[in-house]
Amino acid sequence: MMRSGNPVLNDNAFKNVATYDTGNAMTVQGTTNKAFLLLALILLSASWVWSDPVRLMPFLIPAVIVGFIIALVTVFNKKWAMFTSPIYALIQGVILGGISAMFERSYPGIVMQAVGLTFGTMFALLLAYKTGFIAVTDNFRMGIFAATGGIAIFYLVSLVLGFFNINIPLINSSGPWGIAFSLFVVVIAALNLVLDFDFIEKGAQSGAPKYMEWYGAFGLMVTLIWLYIEILRLLSKLRSRN
Repeated sequence: MMRSGNPVLNDNAFKNVATYDTGNAMTVQGTTNKAFLLLALILLSASWVWSDPVRLMPFLIPAVIVGFIIALVTVFNKKWAMFTSPIYALIQGVILGGISAMFERSYPGIVMQAVGLTFGTMFALLLAYKTGFIAVTDNFRMGIFAATGGIAIFYLVSLVLGFFNINIPLINSSGPWGIAFSLFVVVIAALNLVLDFDFIEKGAQSGAPKYMEWYGAFGLMVTLIWLYIEILRLLSKLRSRN
């Protein structure tokens, strides 16, 4: 069974999409190439927002809404991923550019630190996965899946309570417990990358159709974006204590 804590790359993502046409099948290299293309699109739109964050900040909330809708469309219509995932990447670049600009204004230099840690973590975990240092067992999958679901529920509850002006200090606190919580979330987000690597590799081995390369790249971007934002939050908490 293939399972990923990433809600995009879950058990059913490759269900009923197997193909026996090996010349038109999903490959790891193809997925990697598409992931780098999506990353380039994110950086492109992020740099656009970064150049004038004040003027473009009003577009942030609409971008979040549209990005969520595009993500849902991609999840439920995987064949459309080759069209929707580039749009999603551009929209997420707008969001990340705005968020990064806000953090950079408060903590100069924090964005480059977060970017470095995000990609450093990704390549370190990819190496650990490829060398077998981290074994992706069923128990490992279930543990990360449960932890990711728990974090999602916790954030959802916090969002709902926020409408009633009730805040959960643990999420935004820069105290020891707040930092410990952010560190825990960063670790879980990072370990989701391992599951994503394994999931994409298994999808290629199963002979999934070519369009699933776009879907696999899309799912990997979802995890990377989450990891980057959580690292930003963790670094901001650490910097605020100085």
